[in-house]
Amino acid sequence: MKPSRPLYEREPELAAAADAVDALCGAQATGGLLVFSGEAGIGKTALLGEIRAMAEDRCTVWSARGGETVTSVPFHVVRQLLQPALDQFPADDVKALFGSWYEIAAPALGLSEPTGPQPDPQGVRDGLDWVVSRLASRLSHRPLLLIIDDAHWADGESLAWLASFTARLGEVKVLVVQAHRPEELAAREAERTPAGSHPAQVRVALRALTPDATAELVRATLGDHADDPFCREVWAVTGGNPYEAVELVAKVQDRELPPLEESAGLLRELGASARGSGLVARLERLGTNANRFAWAAAVLGTDISQDLAATLAGMSPAEAADCTARLREARIVSGFDPLEFVHPLIATAVYRSIPPATRTAMHGRAAWAITRAGLGPAAASRHLLEVHPDDDQELVEQLRAAANQHLAVGAPEAARRCLERALQEPPRHDVRATLLYELGCATLLSSPPTTVQHLRAALDLPGLADELRVDATFRLAAALSHNNQLKEAALALAAEAERTAPGPGLMRLQAAHFLWEGMQATEQDGHGRSRRLAANADHLTGRDNAERALLTLRAFDAMLRGENAQLIVDLCERALVNGHPARGLGWTDTEWGFELPTLLGITYAFTDQLDRAEELFGEAVRAFEISGWSGAHLAFAHTLLGLVHRRRGRLAEAEGFLREGLRLADRVGSGLPVHWDAACLLIDTLLARGRVTEARKIADQYDFGLPYPSAMVLPDAPCVRGRLLLAEGRTKEAVTELEAAGHALEPRGRFNGIWGPWAGDLARALIDDDPGRAAQLANSARVHAERFGTETAIGEALRCVALFARPDEAAHLLGEAVRHLEASPSGYERALALFDHGVATRSPRELARAHKLATACGAEGLAARAQQARASMRSTE
Repeated sequence: MKPSRPLYEREPELAAAADAVDALCGAQATGGLLVFSGEAGIGKTALLGEIRAMAEDRCTVWSARGGETVTSVPFHVVRQLLQPALDQFPADDVKALFGSWYEIAAPALGLSEPTGPQPDPQGVRDGLDWVVSRLASRLSHRPLLLIIDDAHWADGESLAWLASFTARLGEVKVLVVQAHRPEELAAREAERTPAGSHPAQVRVALRALTPDATAELVRATLGDHADDPFCREVWAVTGGNPYEAVELVAKVQDRELPPLEESAGLLRELGASARGSGLVARLERLGTNANRFAWAAAVLGTDISQDLAATLAGMSPAEAADCTARLREARIVSGFDPLEFVHPLIATAVYRSIPPATRTAMHGRAAWAITRAGLGPAAASRHLLEVHPDDDQELVEQLRAAANQHLAVGAPEAARRCLERALQEPPRHDVRATLLYELGCATLLSSPPTTVQHLRAALDLPGLADELRVDATFRLAAALSHNNQLKEAALALAAEAERTAPGPGLMRLQAAHFLWEGMQATEQDGHGRSRRLAANADHLTGRDNAERALLTLRAFDAMLRGENAQLIVDLCERALVNGHPARGLGWTDTEWGFELPTLLGITYAFTDQLDRAEELFGEAVRAFEISGWSGAHLAFAHTLLGLVHRRRGRLAEAEGFLREGLRLADRVGSGLPVHWDAACLLIDTLLARGRVTEARKIADQYDFGLPYPSAMVLPDAPCVRGRLLLAEGRTKEAVTELEAAGHALEPRGRFNGIWGPWAGDLARALIDDDPGRAAQLANSARVHAERFGTETAIGEALRCVALFARPDEAAHLLGEAVRHLEASPSGYERALALFDHGVATRSPRELARAHKLATACGAEGLAARAQQARASMRSTE
C-alpha cells in the first residue's frame, strides 16, 4: 500500500490519522474508527498506504480490500484481515485462541470444516469480535490497526461484522481505518439491515486536487520546466483527480511530449486512454493474448492466480507469464502471483469491456476450474451466479450444495442468493418444491416474510416429501409467528394436519397448532382449546417427544388458567427426562424449536419452582452461547433469567439480565417479540424497585402500549402497563387498561393472578370510587389463587383482600399473607406483605423486617416507605 510518490494536499487527513495513531499508542490506548470517503481515483488507496507507513513501526497492521467481483463471497474481507495473522500460530494455539468460539467462527474464516447446528450470523460476528479482541490483547506492546480499502465492495457478511465491531471500539484497543466510495457504500447499506452504528471519531471526505497541487505533481514527474498553461490543462482534463493526473502525466512521459503549452491540446485525447474505452483500446493494442489474459484476470477479480488465469484464458504458463509482463509494463496489473490490477478503475473497465456472452462463458469456465481444483461449491458459487439460466440440473445441484456450505458458516444471505439463482435455471419439477423449502429455511432468521412466501409456494407444489411437508409447515408457522401473524400460523398447521396421516408428523403438527393457538393474545374459543389439549395430554406418560411436547403445552396452559399447581408440576416432570429436556427437544434442536423448553421454564417460574426454572434457563444461555445463537435467542435467554430473578425478588439482578436482553435484541433489529417480553419485565421490575420515571422511559423507548402484538407478552402486557399507569397516578387510564386486560383473560379462563395481576391492581385502583366492586374483584382473585395453590399467589391475594376488611380482620389476613409468602421463593412480595402487616399492626419490628428485606431485594422505594413508616410511629409514641 505504500505510495511510490508523495501525497498532495492531504495534510489534514494525515494529521487526523496521526492523532488517531497517537491515541492508539498512547498511555490510554484508545481505539476508534477513521473513515475516508471519496470518488474513484481520488487517492484513498495512496492515503491508506501513507497511514500504514506512518503506523507500522508502532502498530501491528492488518489490511484488506473489497473487490467489485467478489461482493458475493461471504467473509472475503474478514478472511483477508485475519487469516495471515492466524497463519502464524500452530493449529493448537489457534484453537486455544478461539476458545469456545472455535466451532462457530473458525469455519467462517476457512480454518475448519463446520460442525454442529447452523450458526446464528450474530453469533459468528460475536466470535470474530472475540478473536480480534484476543489477538489485540496478545499484541499489547504493539496496538492493532485494521485498514480496509474499497469497503464499498466488501461482502455483506464482512460489512455486517465491521458495523457491529466498530460499534464497540471503546471496549477494545483497536484502530480501524476505512476508505470507500460514498454513493456505492450507501447503496450497499440500503440493501441490508445494518448490524450497528459507527461511533466514528473522524469522517473525512477527500477533495480533488487544486490547480496548484496538480502543477506540483506534474513538475515532480516531468521537470520544473513544465509551464503553467500545460499544468493548468492537466488539471482541467483530470478535474484534479490524482489517479487520472498521475496516469496522464505517465502517458505524456511515455510519448515524450514536451510539457509546454504547445502540447496541451493533446492532453484530452491522451487522458481518455487512462479510463473507459480509451483504456480498452490501449489494452487491445497489447495483442490478443494479453487482452484475453486481462479478461481472465478481471473475471477472477482479486488475489489472481496466474495458473488459474492461464487456465481460464486457455493458454500455457509461458504465454501467461509473457502476458503478465506486458500488462505490468503497461501499468495495468502489478505483482506476480497473485496478480492485482493497478487500480480498481482499470479492473472495472476491463471487466465491463468483455462481451457479455464471453464474460458469462468465462464465469462458467472459472466455476469449472475452481471445482476441479477441489476448492468446493461455495468457492465456485460467485461464478455460478453469473452464468445464464440454461436448464442445467448439475448447476442447480452445485448451487444447492454451495447454499448448504454458506449456511454452515453463518452466511444465510449468500445461501439465499445461490438458491434464488438455482430457481431461475430452472430446476426439475420434482426438485422445485424442495428447493423452495430450502430457500425458506435459509431466510428464516433474516426475513420471516420471505420465508413465508417460499414455504407457502413449496407446500402448494407437488413433489415435497411427507416429512418435508410437515417440517415446512412447522417452519411456516414459526415464520408467521415471528411476523406477528399467529392466527395464520395456527390455520396453516390445522390445514396441513387435516391432510396428514396418523403418526409422529401429525402429532408434531397438532402440538404446534396448540402452541400457536394458545400464544395468541386473543382467542375465540380458549376454553374449547384448553379442553381439547387436556383430553389429548392428561393421560400421556411422556414416552416420546410428541407426547412430551403435548405435556409441555398442557402444563403451560394449565398454569395460565390457574389450575392446581401440583398437577401442573407433575405435567412438567412428565415432559422432561431426568429433569432435563429430552434429546430433540433441547434449546438448539430445530425439529421442535426452542419454544417448548421455554414454556416449561416459564411454567416452573410461575408455579414457585424457581430453582427448576433457573436451571433450565441457565442451560439455555449455555446452549445458545455454545452454538453461537447470540442474536434474538440469547436475548430471550437473558430475559428468561431476568424473569426468574424478578420472581425471586432479586430486583437488581433481574434488571441487569433484562437490560442485557434488550441490548442483545437491539443488535438484531427492532420490534421483535423479545423486545416486548424484555421491556415488559423490565418495566415491572423497575416499578418494584420504585423507579417509576425509569420505567416510563423504557415504555416510551420501546413503544410499550397499544397496539399490542398478536402474541401474548411475558407477563401480560396490559396488566403491566396498567400497573405503570397506577404508579404514575393516572388512575382513570389505569382502570381502562386493567379492565381491558380482564376482558381479554377471563373469557379464556386465564386466572393466574401472578401472570396477569389485573384483578388485584384494578381492585386497588377502584378502592375509593367503587369499593363494592373492588372488594368483589379481590375476593374473586382470592378464590382463584387458592385453587391455584402456590404460596405466592395465595399471599398476594390475601394482601389485596385485607384492603377491604375490618382492621382486626385485615391484620389477621396480612399475617396469613406473610406466613404464605415466607414459604414462597418470592422475596419482594414477602417484603410487601411484611410492610402491609407492619403498618396494620403498628409493629416497628415488622417494618424493620420489611425494610431489611426490601433493601436486600433492591426495592429502594419500598425500603424508603418502610423507614418512613417506622419514623412516623416513633414520632407519635
